[in-house]
Amino acid sequence: MKIVMLGAPGAGKGTQAKKIAAEYNIPHISTGDIFRANIKNGTELGKRAKAYMDEGKLVPDSLTLELIMDRFAEPDCASGYVLDGFPRTIAQAEALAKSLADKGDKLDFAIDVDVPDEKIVTRMSGRRACAACGGTFHIKYNPTKVEGICDLCGGELMIRDDDKPETVQKRLSVYHEQTQPLIDFYNNAGILMTVDGTQDVDVVFNSIMQILK
Repeated sequence: MKIVMLGAPGAGKGTQAKKIAAEYNIPHISTGDIFRANIKNGTELGKRAKAYMDEGKLVPDSLTLELIMDRFAEPDCASGYVLDGFPRTIAQAEALAKSLADKGDKLDFAIDVDVPDEKIVTRMSGRRACAACGGTFHIKYNPTKVEGICDLCGGELMIRDDDKPETVQKRLSVYHEQTQPLIDFYNNAGILMTVDGTQDVDVVFNSIMQILK
């Protein structure tokens, strides 16, 4: 079961990716995790990625793809994986498809967790993070016992810059410009499946299970 997750920032694709991975006992693979693991372990690919990051540059697509394909070659990916956060552009999607095809492989599903922009802005602007321990909450979906105070450590909660409405709108604009075309790409490839991400987390997950089974 080889799956790529699609969806705007805040749509909940990361949450669903973890649930799918747990259900099928396959790894949840995010580019951030791959970068951190390779840098921590001092691999050759990790050193190359770190050199770009230390200079404040984006890691090139070609190197990111090398890291991902290297991860796919590990034994725990033998039964499949859930890829989250890559590809973000058509160029990356085409490069990934070619790299997989060169190994006689391909993706089975592209799952788009679809949520309207206005719902995402409401969702993300309600997030609160603890400045002390990093715990995360939501004023509507996961409120703390005492408003503005972390349930875990008693620290003060704050709105992260990433969750401010104006920042969310900018991120959504970038998503629609760069990543939305992936919907058409995977639809044309015949592997796109779309689920309504506005529903409860478990309802969304059950919809995905119906698709995969």
